[in-house]
Amino acid sequence: KVEAGIPEDDPRNPATIADNVGDNVGDVAGMGADLYESYCGSILATSALGAAAFMAGGDVDMQFKAVIAPMLIAAVGILLSILGIFSVRTKEDASMKDLLNSLSVGTNLSSALIVVATFLILWALQIDNWLNISFAVVIGLLVGIVIGRSTEYYTSQSYRPTQLLAESGKTGPATVIISGIGLGMVSTTIPVIAVVIGIILSYWLASGFDFANVSMGLYGIGIAAVGMLSTLGITLATDAYGPIADNAGGNAEMSGLGEAVRKRTDALDSLGNTTAATGKGFAIGSAALTGLALLASYIEEIRIGLTRLGETVLTMPNGDTLAIHDASFTDFMTYYDVTLMNPKVLSGMFIGSMMAFLFCGLTMNAVGRAAAHMVEEVRRQFREIKGILSGEAEPDYARCVQISTKGAQREMVFPSLLAIVAPIVTGLVFGVPGVIGLLVGGLSAGFVLAIFMANSGGAWDNAKKYIEEGNFGGKGGEVHRATVVGDTVGDPFKDTSGPSLNILIKLMSMVAIVMAGLTVSWSLF
Repeated sequence: KVEAGIPEDDPRNPATIADNVGDNVGDVAGMGADLYESYCGSILATSALGAAAFMAGGDVDMQFKAVIAPMLIAAVGILLSILGIFSVRTKEDASMKDLLNSLSVGTNLSSALIVVATFLILWALQIDNWLNISFAVVIGLLVGIVIGRSTEYYTSQSYRPTQLLAESGKTGPATVIISGIGLGMVSTTIPVIAVVIGIILSYWLASGFDFANVSMGLYGIGIAAVGMLSTLGITLATDAYGPIADNAGGNAEMSGLGEAVRKRTDALDSLGNTTAATGKGFAIGSAALTGLALLASYIEEIRIGLTRLGETVLTMPNGDTLAIHDASFTDFMTYYDVTLMNPKVLSGMFIGSMMAFLFCGLTMNAVGRAAAHMVEEVRRQFREIKGILSGEAEPDYARCVQISTKGAQREMVFPSLLAIVAPIVTGLVFGVPGVIGLLVGGLSAGFVLAIFMANSGGAWDNAKKYIEEGNFGGKGGEVHRATVVGDTVGDPFKDTSGPSLNILIKLMSMVAIVMAGLTVSWSLF
């Protein structure tokens, strides 16, 4: 685009169809798969935690209610999300803030209705401590809203951070990159604090204000994750809006429609960049809470693994014995010496943190290699197919789509295997303490790194759009070219490496749970 001096989405560019397809598969299919995984993972993990929380009392009926509660909340959330979607309205010539507020109305309405429905569901089930557990669901919803608003502030060109990022282009691409990285790092503060407060409050409420009641507290965290994901219907629709608006702009450009049409689609595309970034922030936050719930479920799987090995009692470090069936989460932590002074736990934490950066590096390099192949193919077509730039010949669009598709499938084999192998090898070497450290390290580092990358990428993209609206010289100027470089770096940040960390967090947890039987039966240390 820059080399040939042609507009974005110009039909003369052989890669323009690949770009449109990529928006679709990345922000709709890919994000949908990611959020669906979090959705199912949070429901199933919370159901398992609910069964564990009420196991001690031996009340089978209460266990059943605790298991189906997250399923009912999620089911009702689907219907109420649809109502929220139909409430979205806007006016002609609306500003960017008006458009953002219109989408917020739908999300907030769905959230409010789900709060009411949650209280009614848990009251009807008559779960012990139902009122506090309902408030834990509300906490999860509020955390999701806070993460969304924070992402909106840091990535929308309606606000100061992205405007300052665009202004940094006056001194060239390097300062755009530096400013974008700095913005992304600063933007992690609010989401992390929101999740921390959400974890503490949901645990505290569900445990009946007793931090020693670990099993009920963990159930509260799990059901908070379900609460956050209960608006998945409208959240995913809002996220999918981004590539739809982007591709509408592409269609307008390729069809040669008037400047007025392109101006409208550019405004909607800018809004779409923010909604896509908000959706990614939501996905990351939900992955963090789901990962925490899965980590707690791992302990339950350890109990099952020991039982299958014929073990009936735990011999504690002080010599006391305890029936496995009656052992609490705290008892298992004591039995396996899961403390920060245990070198096996610390080793696992370092490996987990390293996995987040290694996974990001592999996916970033994969995008770089695929993009290099794509650029060479476009240059080849410009060189060998005479008449493309004059509009007399049609480019080979399919070839560029093929390069991207094959490259993506080939490049993901090694990172995927790495995410599967890491929990297994860590378990065989360091045992249960090492795996718990691995999951904690991967969760904490992956969560923060994913927010940083998603917000940096979204801000770079919208800084370019802000320039294209006529600010700082508009399209084609030096500042615009600098922000195009930032946007090019931002795409793998926000569309590849950032979202893929959600998968890493959950995949390592799932593999650890599946391999728990092997981990408890044998380890090197």
